[in-house]
Amino acid sequence: MPVTKSAEKEMRKTERRRLRNKAVRTKAKTMISQAERLIFSGDLESAKKAVAMAIISLDKAAEKGIIHPNNAARRKARLLKKLNQAQTPPATKESAPAS
Repeated sequence: MPVTKSAEKEMRKTERRRLRNKAVRTKAKTMISQAERLIFSGDLESAKKAVAMAIISLDKAAEKGIIHPNNAARRKARLLKKLNQAQTPPATKESAPAS
């Protein structure tokens, strides 16, 4: 527990910030989950829109300082990588001619 008055005030400020930041962080995580669910289900048109919304929410969280900008960039890159892999048709392995 805090000992000084300033420590008590800082604890109150931290709790207010935590509650305010929690909503933004949760929204970003939810948007990512929805986008991934659409990507894996094969609904690519809806997935593109969901990915765009997830990227916007991650950018807002990073802009507000709720998550680190590198963290947002990493999450966006992973999400876009999954979308791009879902869009490309699977490569077929051609067997080499036996000689």
